[in-house]
Amino acid sequence: MKYDERLSQVSVLGAAGKMGSGILLLTAVEMTDLSLKKENENIIFVLNAIDVSDKALNGLLNYVRLQVRKIAEKKIVLLRKLYAESNLAYNSEIIDDYIAKVLSIIRPSTLIESSYNSNIIFEAVNENPELKIKLFKTIDENSDETPWFFTNTSSVPINYLDNKAELDGRIIGFHFYNPPAVQKLVELIVSNNTLNELNDFALEYAKNLRKFVVKANDVAGFIGNGYFMRDALLGIGLLDEFKSEYGFPMALYAVNKISHEFMIRPMGIFQLIDYVGIDVCKYIMDVMNPYFDDEDIHSILLDQLLERGIKGGQNSDGSQKPGFFKYAKGKIIEVYDYYNDEYVSVETVSGKTDKIIGNPPDGYIPWKEIIKIKNREKPLTEYFNNLKQSNSKGAEIAKKYLKGSRDIALKLVALNVAHSEKDVNNVMLTGFFHSYGPINNYLPWEEI
Repeated sequence: MKYDERLSQVSVLGAAGKMGSGILLLTAVEMTDLSLKKENENIIFVLNAIDVSDKALNGLLNYVRLQVRKIAEKKIVLLRKLYAESNLAYNSEIIDDYIAKVLSIIRPSTLIESSYNSNIIFEAVNENPELKIKLFKTIDENSDETPWFFTNTSSVPINYLDNKAELDGRIIGFHFYNPPAVQKLVELIVSNNTLNELNDFALEYAKNLRKFVVKANDVAGFIGNGYFMRDALLGIGLLDEFKSEYGFPMALYAVNKISHEFMIRPMGIFQLIDYVGIDVCKYIMDVMNPYFDDEDIHSILLDQLLERGIKGGQNSDGSQKPGFFKYAKGKIIEVYDYYNDEYVSVETVSGKTDKIIGNPPDGYIPWKEIIKIKNREKPLTEYFNNLKQSNSKGAEIAKKYLKGSRDIALKLVALNVAHSEKDVNNVMLTGFFHSYGPINNYLPWEEI
């Protein structure tokens, strides 16, 4: 079956979720572009958007409508070529028709049975291995086709899913980064039995979506979460060290600020945990932990926060829910005090803490600025040279954190999770938007 035919009958499971909606949008656009080719005029393209909530699915169509308009406006030159033989003359007419075609392909449904005619199944439900297996088996046992399964799992080994669902290699790990419509990175993971033609199709699909592919080996957590979960535990460990002297709120604020500003990252480690969701991080750690006998990928602190109902994550409008911090318009306004189980104003914490940790050393360029610099090796080298010589509290913690993060990255290569050091750096640069890879020579690591 050719690429276009294979992609004519598709289902997305968890289509109304944060990841599923992006996957659905990208796939709907790709399918619509294929449908506009003259050689495909006799192929009927159907994309089943499957989720548990009618209300969520209704909101999904509104999301798709808005996003497709933006996409169409950006690629109007291509659309004019695809519409060359139509009687539509104006850009606005072409864009409106294109949006209508994308929406006409999508079939919202709350019934799993809707997927039984699909050649491709994209799965984007939560990180629950047993739920994924149940869905795969149900579809496979009732399908009129012999479907291929694309799982968006960020942590569950593909071999485990393949074996338990008895798919005989008709599954591949295709881990989009959040949000899929924006993020360029995809981690591609094959099982021991993944069909060669499925792998080839996945690469062609990724190329057409203009995604940057990093291949990871089938080890729980893969590269992205293999790094992130351990890096989060490293930050939590530094919080534990700092809190004994300065208390929880100050320690939390300090480690977060150091991992954000001193380390020139997009956000502090605890902001990142909040963004992903404390509950999601705990679940990923629970998935990963049984696979590593020599380490404990688990946080008692995260367990306790969840017991108190503190989950983080985002609201449906994209605003941030309370986690380690409370937010307003994306900015931290309150800091969690674990021992008193309350939030305190960031102003009551920041002044004292900033005096203790100091400011980033000379040469500091905020992440928002340095990420715009294409050749940033020189300013980064100068900054880290100044960090190396600084003996401020913040600099000392930053150096310790950077060394730990580098060790984590090197371990991913040693464990054969990543094929190379470059692959780890690429995931952090492309998927996490870091301004530099964790494996670098900016500091004298043997001295730290």
